[in-house]
Amino acid sequence: MAAPGFWDDPAAAQKVMQDLTRLKDSLGQYRELAARHDDAATLWQLGMDENDDSVYSEVAGSLAALRKDLEHLELALMLSGEYDGNSAIVTLHAGAGGTEAQDWVQMLLRMYVRWAEKNNYKVETLDFLAGDEAGVKSATILVAGKNAYGYLRAEKGVHRLVRISPFDASGRRHTSFAAVDVMPEIDDTIEVSINPADLRVDTFRAGGAGGQHINKTDSAVRMTHIPTGVVVQCQSERSQIQNREQCMRLLRAKLFELERRKHDEKIEEIGGDYQAIEWGSQIRSYVFHPYSLVKDHRTGAEIGNVQAVMDGEIDAFIEAYLKSGGKSVEK
Repeated sequence: MAAPGFWDDPAAAQKVMQDLTRLKDSLGQYRELAARHDDAATLWQLGMDENDDSVYSEVAGSLAALRKDLEHLELALMLSGEYDGNSAIVTLHAGAGGTEAQDWVQMLLRMYVRWAEKNNYKVETLDFLAGDEAGVKSATILVAGKNAYGYLRAEKGVHRLVRISPFDASGRRHTSFAAVDVMPEIDDTIEVSINPADLRVDTFRAGGAGGQHINKTDSAVRMTHIPTGVVVQCQSERSQIQNREQCMRLLRAKLFELERRKHDEKIEEIGGDYQAIEWGSQIRSYVFHPYSLVKDHRTGAEIGNVQAVMDGEIDAFIEAYLKSGGKSVEK
C-alpha cells in the first residue's frame, strides 16, 4: 500500500484492501483463541498451585467454548474456493405436490433464516412468491456476511420431506420435494458487463402483503437479459427504483454464473443447474414419520432431532460436506 502508484488503479487497490481485511480478520481470530487458551491454562495453574478445586468448572466451561470456536475456525479454513468468502444468494423452488410442496419450501426458508441468524448473518428477502393456499412457491434471499456462500453451497440440491401431511384430512403420509440453488453475490470489483440496450425491463403490480401502496403502483420489476434469456424479478421493496437495483444485483450474479460455466469445470460449486425436483435426485431427506431422522445422502451424515435441524442446526451437514471435498462418500 505504501508503494508508489498503488492507488493509481482504484479497482486493484480495493481488491488488495479486501484481501488485507480478510487476512487481519483471520489472524485476529487466531490470536483471540490463543489468548483464551493461555488464560484458561493460567487459571488452571493458579488453581493447582493453591489447591483450589473451584476453578475446575470455570476452566472446563472455558475450554468447551474454546473447542467449539476452534472447530468453527477450522471449518472456515476449509473454504478454499475463490468466492467462498462472499455473501450468498439462496433461491428455493417448490417441486410437484401443490400446497404440501409449497409448505415444505416455507419450512426450508425458515430453516435457512434461523441458521443465518444464529451465525450473525444478515438476511434480506429479494423475491417472494406466496403459495396459492399456504406456504411459498419460490423465494430468493441474500445471506450477507463473510463465508456465507462457502458454507451454504453445501445446501445446493433437492431436499426431500416425508411426513403426515397437515393438509390431508385422511392423515396419509406424503413425500414432497424442494430445490435449493445457491450462488455467490458478486461485488463491484468483479467485471460483469451489462449493456442497457440488452435489457428489457417490465414493471407490474406486486402481490401479497404490503397494504394498499404495494398493490396500486407498478413497483415490482422483471428484468430480462435478451442475449442470454436470463430473467430476474424483485417485488420486495415499495420503490420501483429499489426493486430495479435489486434486479441488477441478481442479474449480475446470474450472468457471472453463466460466464463461470464456460470456463470452470467445477460448475457444481457455483450453481445454476440442479437435478429434477423428484424422487432419486435428493441430496438430503427429512423424515418426520414413521421415525425422526434427517440424512444427507452425499456424506451419510445423520441427525435424529428433526426439529433442531428445522430450527437451523445444519452445521453438521455443512461440515461433513466440506470435509468430503464436496464429493459423495455414501455407498
